[in-house]
Amino acid sequence: MATDRADVILPRVSGSSNSRPINILLVNPNSSEYMTKDCLTALGPSLPPDVIVHGFTAPYPAPTAIESQTDAVLSTEACIRAIKPIADNYDAFLVACFRAHPLIGVLKEEFTQPVLGIMEAGMYAARMLGGNMGIICTSERSAAAHGRTVSEYGFSDYFAGCEAAKLGVLELDSEPRAEVQAIITQKINRLVHEKGADCVLLGCAGMAEMRAICAASTEGSGARVLDGVGLGVQFLVGLVREGLKTSKNGIFRDSSVDRVKRLQDWL
Repeated sequence: MATDRADVILPRVSGSSNSRPINILLVNPNSSEYMTKDCLTALGPSLPPDVIVHGFTAPYPAPTAIESQTDAVLSTEACIRAIKPIADNYDAFLVACFRAHPLIGVLKEEFTQPVLGIMEAGMYAARMLGGNMGIICTSERSAAAHGRTVSEYGFSDYFAGCEAAKLGVLELDSEPRAEVQAIITQKINRLVHEKGADCVLLGCAGMAEMRAICAASTEGSGARVLDGVGLGVQFLVGLVREGLKTSKNGIFRDSSVDRVKRLQDWL
């Protein structure tokens, strides 16, 4: 006799944790404060009530945008010097720059808290949700760099390619919003309909607030638009709740020990 599935009672468990609030430092490694605020605004609706995300904007002399290797190196130095004295206040760090930013590795060396970049978060999610990811980015220089990063992470077999909006990072905010959104949605649709992407990553923290509009442009295709800022926070929350920290017996071994041996007890 067939069983009425509605009557089946499955084993279950509910949460019983009364842990303290989780504090995450969202690190915007450029010096444009509006980008930090835009990221925080985009995060608000999906944050659990016991998670607090604090916005950090890179101090002077960090560049106003990260558009090259040089920008990334300059911003890393400015950020690590400012974060070092306050690091113990946070349970995890999210680097809100869509590239293999050197600050990610530096934070992992210096601290034990989990660290994640938004490109990493987007790529991991795309592999969970689909089989062929694409990236919409700002410049052709970024497109070339992202292709290399995808390969380094071992995701080349699942990569549909990049589409560059041919806009500077700061132009995402300075140009008319409707024009920027039209360019980005056009590029996303090319990734989906011409290149076969089933997940599209928004390739700049400055695009975080556009996710809903970009997702609407692919409605009916089955493709998903992913924002690494929101995903990165959720992944970090999971790592913190599981009590996991950065491994210190390999590449991210504490680098301060060797500096002290060289009588270099400063950053």
